[in-house]
Amino acid sequence: MQTAEAHFVEAHGARIPALGLGTWELSKRVCSRAVEQAIRLGYRHIDTAQIYANERDVGEGIRNSHIRRDQIFVTTKVWTTHFAPNDLLRSAKESLVKLRLSEVDLLLLHWPNPHVPLTETLGALAQARALGLTRHIGVSNFTVALINEAVSACPAPLVCNQVEYHPFLDQQKVLAACAAHGMALVAYSPIARGNAKSSEILTRIGAAHGKSAAQVCLRWLIQQNVAAIPRSSRLERLAQNIEVFDFELSDAEMNEIFALGSPKGRLTTTATAPAWD
Repeated sequence: MQTAEAHFVEAHGARIPALGLGTWELSKRVCSRAVEQAIRLGYRHIDTAQIYANERDVGEGIRNSHIRRDQIFVTTKVWTTHFAPNDLLRSAKESLVKLRLSEVDLLLLHWPNPHVPLTETLGALAQARALGLTRHIGVSNFTVALINEAVSACPAPLVCNQVEYHPFLDQQKVLAACAAHGMALVAYSPIARGNAKSSEILTRIGAAHGKSAAQVCLRWLIQQNVAAIPRSSRLERLAQNIEVFDFELSDAEMNEIFALGSPKGRLTTTATAPAWD
Protein backbone atom coordinates (compact mmCIF):
# COMPACT_ATOMS: atom_id res chain seq x y z
CA MET A 1 0.00 0.00 0.00
CA GLN A 2 1.51 3.30 -1.05
CA THR A 3 1.32 6.12 1.49
CA ALA A 4 1.49 9.90 1.43
CA GLU A 5 4.84 9.91 3.24
CA ALA A 6 6.53 8.35 0.21
CA HIS A 7 5.44 11.00 -2.32
CA PHE A 8 7.23 14.31 -2.78
CA VAL A 9 7.55 17.08 -5.33
CA GLU A 10 11.19 18.12 -5.49
CA ALA A 11 12.53 21.55 -6.45
CA HIS A 12 15.88 23.23 -5.75
CA GLY A 13 16.60 20.97 -2.79
CA ALA A 14 13.11 21.16 -1.29
CA ARG A 15 11.15 17.93 -0.88
CA ILE A 16 7.53 19.07 -0.67
CA PRO A 17 5.09 16.32 0.38
CA ALA A 18 2.70 15.81 -2.53
CA LEU A 19 -0.40 15.99 -0.33
CA GLY A 20 -0.86 18.51 2.44
CA LEU A 21 -3.50 20.17 4.57
CA GLY A 22 -4.68 23.67 3.74
CA THR A 23 -5.96 25.65 6.74
CA TRP A 24 -7.60 28.73 5.20
CA GLU A 25 -10.73 29.68 7.20
CA LEU A 26 -9.94 27.15 9.94
CA SER A 27 -9.40 28.66 13.38
CA LYS A 28 -8.99 27.95 17.08
CA ARG A 29 -9.84 24.42 18.30
CA VAL A 30 -11.25 23.35 14.92
CA CYS A 31 -7.94 24.24 13.28
CA SER A 32 -5.63 22.69 15.85
CA ARG A 33 -7.68 19.48 15.91
CA ALA A 34 -7.70 19.24 12.10
CA VAL A 35 -3.92 19.67 11.99
CA GLU A 36 -3.36 17.11 14.74
CA GLN A 37 -5.71 14.58 13.14
CA ALA A 38 -4.27 15.12 9.67
CA ILE A 39 -0.73 14.47 10.88
CA ARG A 40 -1.84 11.33 12.72
CA LEU A 41 -3.47 10.12 9.50
CA GLY A 42 -0.17 10.50 7.66
CA TYR A 43 -0.16 14.08 6.35
CA ARG A 44 3.33 15.58 6.49
CA HIS A 45 2.66 18.96 4.85
CA ILE A 46 0.75 21.73 6.65
CA ASP A 47 0.00 25.10 5.02
CA THR A 48 -0.93 28.31 6.81
CA ALA A 49 -0.50 32.07 6.31
CA GLN A 50 -0.27 35.27 8.30
CA ILE A 51 -3.60 36.51 6.96
CA TYR A 52 -5.37 33.30 8.09
CA ALA A 53 -4.81 34.38 11.73
CA ASN A 54 -4.40 30.73 12.74
CA GLU A 55 -0.64 30.22 12.98
CA ARG A 56 -0.91 29.70 16.77
CA ASP A 57 -3.59 27.05 16.24
CA VAL A 58 -1.56 25.32 13.52
CA GLY A 59 1.47 25.22 15.81
CA GLU A 60 -0.62 23.76 18.62
CA GLY A 61 -1.91 21.02 16.30
CA ILE A 62 1.63 20.17 15.21
CA ARG A 63 2.79 19.87 18.82
CA ASN A 64 -0.24 17.80 19.85
CA SER A 65 0.46 15.28 17.06
CA HIS A 66 3.69 14.22 18.81
CA ILE A 67 5.34 13.65 15.42
CA ARG A 68 8.96 14.80 15.19
CA ARG A 69 9.29 18.33 13.83
CA ASP A 70 11.72 17.28 11.11
CA GLN A 71 9.06 14.95 9.72
CA ILE A 72 6.57 17.76 9.01
CA PHE A 73 6.85 20.30 6.18
CA VAL A 74 5.37 23.62 7.36
CA THR A 75 4.55 26.49 5.00
CA THR A 76 3.45 30.00 5.92
CA LYS A 77 2.94 33.06 3.78
CA VAL A 78 3.84 36.74 4.24
CA TRP A 79 0.93 39.11 3.75
CA THR A 80 1.24 41.95 1.23
CA THR A 81 1.28 44.71 3.87
CA HIS A 82 4.59 43.28 5.14
CA PHE A 83 6.51 43.36 1.86
CA ALA A 84 8.85 46.23 2.75
CA PRO A 85 12.14 44.52 3.70
CA ASN A 86 12.17 45.34 7.44
CA ASP A 87 8.48 44.51 7.74
CA LEU A 88 8.93 41.17 6.00
CA LEU A 89 11.67 40.02 8.35
CA ARG A 90 9.80 41.26 11.42
CA SER A 91 6.57 39.55 10.35
CA ALA A 92 8.39 36.29 9.55
CA LYS A 93 9.84 36.28 13.06
CA GLU A 94 6.35 36.95 14.47
CA SER A 95 5.02 33.97 12.50
CA LEU A 96 7.67 31.75 14.09
CA VAL A 97 6.71 32.99 17.55
CA LYS A 98 3.04 32.19 16.88
CA LEU A 99 3.86 28.78 15.43
CA ARG A 100 6.40 28.18 18.23
CA LEU A 101 8.90 26.97 15.66
CA SER A 102 12.54 27.92 15.16
CA GLU A 103 12.03 27.90 11.38
CA VAL A 104 9.44 27.05 8.75
CA ASP A 105 10.20 24.82 5.79
CA LEU A 106 8.77 27.22 3.22
CA LEU A 107 8.05 30.96 3.36
CA LEU A 108 6.00 32.42 0.51
CA LEU A 109 4.96 35.85 -0.69
CA HIS A 110 1.18 35.44 -0.50
CA TRP A 111 0.07 37.70 -3.38
CA PRO A 112 1.89 40.08 -5.73
CA ASN A 113 2.08 43.65 -4.40
CA PRO A 114 2.75 46.23 -7.14
CA HIS A 115 3.27 48.97 -4.54
CA VAL A 116 6.57 47.57 -3.24
CA PRO A 117 9.41 46.89 -5.71
CA LEU A 118 9.62 43.13 -6.18
CA THR A 119 13.42 43.25 -6.04
CA GLU A 120 13.29 44.69 -2.51
CA THR A 121 10.77 42.14 -1.29
CA LEU A 122 12.65 39.21 -2.81
CA GLY A 123 15.89 40.45 -1.31
CA ALA A 124 14.27 40.38 2.12
CA LEU A 125 12.74 36.95 1.44
CA ALA A 126 16.19 35.61 0.53
CA GLN A 127 17.56 37.24 3.69
CA ALA A 128 14.94 35.42 5.77
CA ARG A 129 16.34 32.20 4.33
CA ALA A 130 19.93 33.24 4.99
CA LEU A 131 19.03 34.10 8.60
CA GLY A 132 17.56 30.63 9.13
CA LEU A 133 13.95 31.75 9.53
CA THR A 134 12.97 29.39 6.70
CA ARG A 135 14.62 26.52 4.86
CA HIS A 136 13.12 27.45 1.48
CA ILE A 137 11.35 30.40 -0.16
CA GLY A 138 8.77 30.84 -2.89
CA VAL A 139 5.80 32.80 -4.17
CA SER A 140 2.04 32.46 -4.44
CA ASN A 141 -0.52 33.71 -6.97
CA PHE A 142 2.22 34.76 -9.41
CA THR A 143 1.59 34.87 -13.15
CA VAL A 144 4.06 33.69 -15.81
CA ALA A 145 5.43 37.23 -16.22
CA LEU A 146 5.82 37.65 -12.46
CA ILE A 147 7.48 34.23 -12.10
CA ASN A 148 10.04 35.20 -14.74
CA GLU A 149 10.63 38.57 -13.08
CA ALA A 150 10.93 37.03 -9.62
CA VAL A 151 13.39 34.32 -10.65
CA SER A 152 15.58 36.92 -12.34
CA ALA A 153 15.48 39.26 -9.34
CA CYS A 154 15.83 36.81 -6.45
CA PRO A 155 19.32 36.10 -5.10
CA ALA A 156 18.23 32.65 -3.85
CA PRO A 157 16.26 29.84 -5.55
CA LEU A 158 12.47 30.07 -5.49
CA VAL A 159 11.15 26.56 -4.96
CA CYS A 160 7.45 26.96 -5.75
CA ASN A 161 4.50 29.00 -6.88
CA GLN A 162 1.32 28.24 -4.93
CA VAL A 163 -1.76 28.92 -7.05
CA GLU A 164 -5.37 27.89 -7.46
CA TYR A 165 -5.42 24.75 -9.60
CA HIS A 166 -8.14 22.16 -10.17
CA PRO A 167 -9.72 20.47 -13.21
CA PHE A 168 -11.93 23.47 -14.00
CA LEU A 169 -9.08 26.02 -14.20
CA ASP A 170 -6.50 25.73 -16.98
CA GLN A 171 -3.08 26.47 -15.47
CA GLN A 172 -0.86 24.94 -18.16
CA LYS A 173 1.00 28.20 -18.84
CA VAL A 174 1.88 28.68 -15.18
CA LEU A 175 2.78 25.01 -14.80
CA ALA A 176 5.12 25.25 -17.80
CA ALA A 177 6.74 28.43 -16.44
CA CYS A 178 7.37 26.75 -13.08
CA ALA A 179 8.87 23.72 -14.80
CA ALA A 180 11.12 25.93 -16.92
CA HIS A 181 12.61 27.41 -13.76
CA GLY A 182 12.80 24.13 -11.83
CA MET A 183 10.01 25.27 -9.51
CA ALA A 184 7.24 23.16 -8.05
CA LEU A 185 3.58 24.09 -8.35
CA VAL A 186 1.45 23.75 -5.21
CA ALA A 187 -2.31 23.71 -5.81
CA TYR A 188 -4.76 25.34 -3.44
CA SER A 189 -8.53 24.77 -3.84
CA PRO A 190 -7.60 21.48 -5.59
CA ILE A 191 -11.15 20.14 -5.31
CA ALA A 192 -12.63 23.46 -6.55
CA ARG A 193 -14.19 24.10 -3.11
CA GLY A 194 -16.32 21.01 -3.36
CA ASN A 195 -17.50 21.62 -6.92
CA ALA A 196 -15.77 18.45 -8.10
CA LYS A 197 -18.66 16.28 -6.93
CA SER A 198 -21.05 18.01 -9.34
CA SER A 199 -18.98 16.92 -12.36
CA GLU A 200 -20.42 13.89 -14.15
CA ILE A 201 -17.04 13.18 -15.74
CA LEU A 202 -15.09 13.24 -12.46
CA THR A 203 -17.79 11.16 -10.75
CA ARG A 204 -17.78 8.57 -13.55
CA ILE A 205 -13.98 8.29 -13.58
CA GLY A 206 -14.00 7.97 -9.79
CA ALA A 207 -16.60 5.20 -9.88
CA ALA A 208 -14.38 3.21 -12.24
CA HIS A 209 -11.66 3.22 -9.56
CA GLY A 210 -13.88 2.99 -6.49
CA LYS A 211 -13.00 6.58 -5.64
CA SER A 212 -14.81 9.90 -5.21
CA ALA A 213 -14.68 12.84 -7.63
CA ALA A 214 -12.58 14.72 -5.05
CA GLN A 215 -10.05 11.90 -4.90
CA VAL A 216 -9.87 11.91 -8.71
CA CYS A 217 -9.01 15.65 -8.63
CA LEU A 218 -6.20 15.07 -6.17
CA ARG A 219 -4.83 12.09 -8.07
CA TRP A 220 -4.95 14.08 -11.34
CA LEU A 221 -2.79 16.80 -9.74
CA ILE A 222 -0.33 14.36 -8.19
CA GLN A 223 0.16 12.61 -11.53
CA GLN A 224 1.24 16.00 -12.94
CA ASN A 225 3.91 16.20 -10.20
CA VAL A 226 1.86 18.95 -8.53
CA ALA A 227 1.48 19.13 -4.74
CA ALA A 228 -2.08 19.61 -3.50
CA ILE A 229 -3.28 21.14 -0.21
CA PRO A 230 -7.01 20.42 0.19
CA ARG A 231 -8.67 21.97 3.23
CA SER A 232 -11.00 20.07 5.53
CA SER A 233 -11.77 19.88 9.24
CA ARG A 234 -13.83 16.68 9.00
CA LEU A 235 -12.01 13.51 9.99
CA GLU A 236 -13.67 11.35 7.32
CA ARG A 237 -12.79 13.85 4.60
CA LEU A 238 -9.21 14.15 5.85
CA ALA A 239 -8.94 10.38 5.63
CA GLN A 240 -10.47 10.25 2.14
CA ASN A 241 -8.22 13.00 0.78
CA ILE A 242 -5.07 11.12 1.66
CA GLU A 243 -6.24 7.84 0.10
CA VAL A 244 -5.12 8.75 -3.42
CA PHE A 245 -1.88 6.79 -3.68
CA ASP A 246 -3.40 3.38 -4.35
CA PHE A 247 -4.80 3.97 -7.86
CA GLU A 248 -3.69 5.52 -11.13
CA LEU A 249 -5.54 7.44 -13.81
CA SER A 250 -4.97 6.35 -17.41
CA ASP A 251 -3.69 8.78 -20.05
CA ALA A 252 -7.20 8.85 -21.54
CA GLU A 253 -8.71 9.72 -18.14
CA MET A 254 -6.09 12.40 -17.51
CA ASN A 255 -6.84 14.00 -20.88
CA GLU A 256 -10.58 13.85 -20.30
CA ILE A 257 -10.07 15.77 -17.06
CA PHE A 258 -7.73 18.29 -18.71
CA ALA A 259 -10.54 19.05 -21.17
CA LEU A 260 -12.69 20.37 -18.29
CA GLY A 261 -10.34 23.30 -17.73
CA SER A 262 -10.77 26.87 -18.90
CA PRO A 263 -9.39 30.29 -17.92
CA LYS A 264 -12.88 31.12 -16.59
CA GLY A 265 -12.81 28.44 -13.90
CA ARG A 266 -11.07 30.65 -11.32
CA LEU A 267 -12.70 30.81 -7.89
CA THR A 268 -10.24 33.07 -6.05
CA THR A 269 -9.21 36.58 -7.04
CA THR A 270 -8.85 40.00 -5.43
CA ALA A 271 -9.26 43.63 -6.43
CA THR A 272 -5.47 43.91 -6.65
CA ALA A 273 -4.91 40.56 -8.44
CA PRO A 274 -2.51 40.52 -11.39
CA ALA A 275 -3.67 40.07 -14.97
CA TRP A 276 -4.10 36.31 -14.92
CA ASP A 277 -2.65 34.11 -17.66
